Amino acid sequence: MKICLFCENKYAVSILEPIQAEADREGGNQVLWYVHAKRIPEFPLAGKVEYTNSIHDIKDFHPDAIFVPGNIVPYYLSGVKIQVFHGYAAEKKDHWVIRRYFDTYFTQGPFFTRGFEQLAKKYKDFEVVETGWPRQDWIFNNLHTFDGEREDYLKKYGKSRIVLYAPTFSPSLTSLPYMKEALRDFAKKEDVVVLMKFHPLTAQEHIDTYKQLAEEVENIVWIDDFNVTKYMLMSDLMISDTSSTIYEELLLDKPVITLRAATKPKDLHWYNMMQPEELTTAYHEVMANGGKYTEMRKWVIDNYDPYLDGKVGKRMLAAARDFIARHGVPEKRKLNLWRKYTSIKTFGWG
Repeated sequence: MKICLFCENKYAVSILEPIQAEADREGGNQVLWYVHAKRIPEFPLAGKVEYTNSIHDIKDFHPDAIFVPGNIVPYYLSGVKIQVFHGYAAEKKDHWVIRRYFDTYFTQGPFFTRGFEQLAKKYKDFEVVETGWPRQDWIFNNLHTFDGEREDYLKKYGKSRIVLYAPTFSPSLTSLPYMKEALRDFAKKEDVVVLMKFHPLTAQEHIDTYKQLAEEVENIVWIDDFNVTKYMLMSDLMISDTSSTIYEELLLDKPVITLRAATKPKDLHWYNMMQPEELTTAYHEVMANGGKYTEMRKWVIDNYDPYLDGKVGKRMLAAARDFIARHGVPEKRKLNLWRKYTSIKTFGWG
C-alpha cells in the first residue's frame, strides 16, 4: 500500500510516527510524508523517513491512503482520506465539524464513535471505524523509556514529584494569562519540579513571560521540545485548561487539575479550579484523595480510548485496506465549490 502521512503541524509528528512504524514492521508498504515547510521548518524525522514539502510530489506519488491528524487535506489527491484526529478534546466545537474532506474517520474510542456514527448517518458520505489513537502506540512502547530522565530531574532539584503545566494555545481557552503567579507560589511551596511544555502555536508574548518565570524560579523548568507526551510519561500530575492533553494524561491514569475548563460539569472527570489561587489546595486534594479521582479517570479510559495495547497502527492499516477492498482507491474527493476553494487556497493546486 502507498501511504501518505499528512503532517501539517509539528504536534502531528508523534501522532503519525506509529503508523510509519507499523508500515515498516509489516513490510511491502511505501510511505511518503507531506511536511508543511513553513510550520515545520526543522522536521525531527529528517533522515529517518521519506518526506517532501511539496504537494506536487504527493500528487505524483499517487497514494492509496492519506492519514490526516488535521482538519483539511487537498481534495484532488488520490487515496482514501482518513481523519485520525489531533487529540481528544471533544468539548472543542471544531472537533465535531464535518468539513467533507474525509472518506472515513478512525475514532479513538466508543464515545467518539457514537458521535461520528450519528454524523455519518446525517451526511451519508463517510464511514466510521473505531481503531484507537495512534500516539498511544508510541506511549505503549515508551512507558519506561524516560524513567532515568525523570529521576535526573528529581535528583537535580531535590524534589519528589514532577508536575507538568501544559496549557492550550487558544486565546479564548488558555490559562496562560492567569497562571504565572500561582505557579510561582506553588513551585516555591511544594516538593515538586514544574515542567512547562507549551503548544507549538502559543503566542510569543506568553512564551517570553513564562521563560522569564523559569529563569526566576529554580524548580520551574522551560521545555522546548515538540513531544509533550514524553513529559506526560515523566509527570505525576498535569495542570492545564481546555486542552486535549488533559485526556492523554487521564488515559495514563494520572491526575489532572485545570483552570476553568470549557467542559460541562457532568463531563468533568478531574479537578477543575475556578481561580488560579486554588492551585495549592487543588494539588493537596487530588493527591490526598487518589481513589476518588482514579474512579473518575476510569470512565475516560473506558470511553475515550481503551485501545492502549500498542496495536492502533495495525488496526488503522487494516481498516484502510478494507475500505480500498470495498470501494477502490478514490481518485479525488467530491466537494462543493467552497470546500474546493478552501483546499486550493490552503495548499495550492499541487
